[in-house]
Amino acid sequence: MGRTSEEKKKLLQQLKMEAAAEIGHLDFVRENNDHYKGDVTARQNGLEGGPIGGRMVQKMVAYAQQQMMQNGGRL
Repeated sequence: MGRTSEEKKKLLQQLKMEAAAEIGHLDFVRENNDHYKGDVTARQNGLEGGPIGGRMVQKMVAYAQQQMMQNGGRL
């Protein structure tokens, strides 16, 4: 049986925190810094948060590749 949406949400949250910690961007994660950001430019937001999403994708791709190698090319 698959995971519930709450379980998936928690796993993604954990992945985001791990990715942010790995690249030194924990200060920019919303859960750690929930102040108003309407006065921050899109460019600045992208510089702060963009690398977190990029690192998350790298980790997800690496996980999928690992699973494929273990399962004969299938996820």
